Amino acid sequence: MRPGQPDMNMILQQAQKMQRQLAAAQEQLAQAEVTGQAGGGLVSVTTTAAGEIRKVTIDPKVVDPEDVETLQDLVVGAIADAARAAKALQEQTMGPLAGGLGDMAGGLGLPGLGA
Repeated sequence: MRPGQPDMNMILQQAQKMQRQLAAAQEQLAQAEVTGQAGGGLVSVTTTAAGEIRKVTIDPKVVDPEDVETLQDLVVGAIADAARAAKALQEQTMGPLAGGLGDMAGGLGLPGLGA
């Protein structure tokens, strides 16, 4: 190995470590739950951080057969709120892993792996 040349074994070991960390983070997100609300909590939706809807709760006082549109809007709003919470948790969980490979292999000049 010439001076200034990256150690390929070290890079491969770090990439494998990051792959394990990424898999663990994805599993964590698949299990973690977030809740979104609309109408001051009249409608709530619980999803996994990976986006799987687990539970929808609707307060009976918002159920009006004469105004189904409002209930529909509240459900959509609660789903959107849960999606925002899931995305925030994804960014918090995955953020540290996102730049790691680029930082590690930045000296290689490979596309997508740093400067």
